[in-house]
Amino acid sequence: MNKILETNRLVLREFENSDAENMFELNSDREVIKYTGDKPFESIKQAKYFLSNYSDYKKNGFGRWAVIEKETNNFIGWCGLKSNEDSFVDIGFRFLRRFWGKGYATESAKACLDYGFQKLNLNEIVGRANKENNQSICVLEKIDMSFWKNGSCCGDKSAVYYRINKTQFETKSFPPK
Repeated sequence: MNKILETNRLVLREFENSDAENMFELNSDREVIKYTGDKPFESIKQAKYFLSNYSDYKKNGFGRWAVIEKETNNFIGWCGLKSNEDSFVDIGFRFLRRFWGKGYATESAKACLDYGFQKLNLNEIVGRANKENNQSICVLEKIDMSFWKNGSCCGDKSAVYYRINKTQFETKSFPPK
């Protein structure tokens, strides 16, 4: 296991081919992908192909990471950073629906911000969501990101953009230890 981060309740690690069944379940739930613009995986084999060809770790030195619940050692979703085609790094997260409302997105996203600013020495991180995706917007606000602009994201013309810079992050009270 290539562990990247650890919080009180979670471990974030690189994706593994053994995550294929969980990724299939995650991306097959239409409520989970409702605002993402992603199509569901058609099979576990397709999810495994995606994982086998996920190149962000080698290309950028970071990416989206599997989120593992420490107490059960179960895959519960993913969270992480992504180098974007618009020349910025964005934070993203997606969780199995049965784990919604437990604070896992906020907890893992805070840890990813800390990693991005402290380990990767990034200057700014952006978060994007469909303007109707109130749950994701709430997470972005809980991690002290500020509304930046309306825009398009992955073909979605009704996206909102949030951002936080390193200085703003360092003045907040929450960086995980």
